[in-house]
Amino acid sequence: MNDPSPRVYLLDVEGTVAPVAFVYEHLFPYARAHFREFLEQNISVDAVIRDLILLRKEHMNEQDPNAPSLSETGGRTDKNNISWSLSNSIPQILDYLFWLMDRDRKSTALKSLQGRIWKNGFESGQLQGTLFDDVPAAFERWSAKARVAIYSSGSEEAQRLLFCYSIFGDLTGLISAYFDTHVGPKQASASYAAIARNLKVEPGEVLFLSDRVTELNAARQAGCQTRLVVRDGNAPVEEGHGYEVVESFAVI
Repeated sequence: MNDPSPRVYLLDVEGTVAPVAFVYEHLFPYARAHFREFLEQNISVDAVIRDLILLRKEHMNEQDPNAPSLSETGGRTDKNNISWSLSNSIPQILDYLFWLMDRDRKSTALKSLQGRIWKNGFESGQLQGTLFDDVPAAFERWSAKARVAIYSSGSEEAQRLLFCYSIFGDLTGLISAYFDTHVGPKQASASYAAIARNLKVEPGEVLFLSDRVTELNAARQAGCQTRLVVRDGNAPVEEGHGYEVVESFAVI
């Protein structure tokens, strides 16, 4: 391989540094169980209102005719003239949020709200970040010579919580940057170009590691180095993908 030594190790989360089962068996159920209580207690908090207004905008662009409706009766008007009575709309909001979760939609608003709920879980000790065993040593090794960054559909806040309250202790000191879908979709090459610009490196100096071929395709198109991460519990990957396979970070 003639690739230059990476200046940035950019990592996906689910299926790459954390088991898929942790996300689907712990994080998602925790958010679902606490969503109603969270909204009822925080519906007037500015940050939550911003998330809900974004959710409403996403709903306005929803292409699936079977998506649950959101109430538009009365109440708050934002700068985009979206009028919405938030407190009266919690049942409809929950219907749509759960509908998105059931389809594993990468909704920026949903992921932000989930991150706020998980914050309570991590800080209270009800949640602890499960990572693969090879992650701490790899982060130590990589951060000594380059930078480690995270790019996930989960919110930046949720990413920080995962590594701050991990089963291996606080690893956030080894991570230089976090990126979520605010930078763009993970299947878009422009997102990886934007991350490289943000980190002030060339795309070819970024090594992106993910379990998803569609994400690797986008990163490769942007000019990044790529590796396909194969872990126990991940979905099977079709042959002929054309990527170097990594089963342990110990080899990088």
